[in-house]
Amino acid sequence: MTVTALDPRTALVVVDLQAGIVAAPVQPHPAADVVARSTRLADAFRERGLPVVLVRVSFAADLADVVPGRTDAPRAGAARPQGWDTIVPELAGHPEDIVVTKHNWGAFHGTDLDVQLRRRGVTQIVLTGVATAMGVESTARAAHEHGYHVTLATDAMSDLDPETHRNSVERIFPRLGETGTTAEILELLAKTHG
Repeated sequence: MTVTALDPRTALVVVDLQAGIVAAPVQPHPAADVVARSTRLADAFRERGLPVVLVRVSFAADLADVVPGRTDAPRAGAARPQGWDTIVPELAGHPEDIVVTKHNWGAFHGTDLDVQLRRRGVTQIVLTGVATAMGVESTARAAHEHGYHVTLATDAMSDLDPETHRNSVERIFPRLGETGTTAEILELLAKTHG
């Protein structure tokens, strides 16, 4: 499916494009491509005065704020190297951007993301980032539940596992919003926002 509309107050939400995460081997799109496409979108949103939100995940040094609970999959328990949670330089350094720090997969729970968007009159978000089936999908689900129109730039996201990426793109995202490529979203942005 191709994205059909962008609301007058649409925001770009970039999930977890930070030093320690883009260093991981992701598929099907290399992290460098995800960063480049997200940067193109961010530049286009900024040029039109539309909000850009940079979401990063971070934890206290003692990991006291890591989400508790039993899981079958092993948890990342070791402290992260210094700077792992720094936004990539291609996206950082724009004082008008909103930076949201989260302590779990999704960008809404436990953050002020919803307040930041609503104060700016945002009714739609375009999502990019890593990992597709974790941070991006969790944020998309919450955005949908909060009543936002959701658009997912499927070539500006990637995952640790290509099958989980494919599952999100093909089975989950069509139930949460519209999907499209970076080029399709940029084309629609140019048509609707000059």
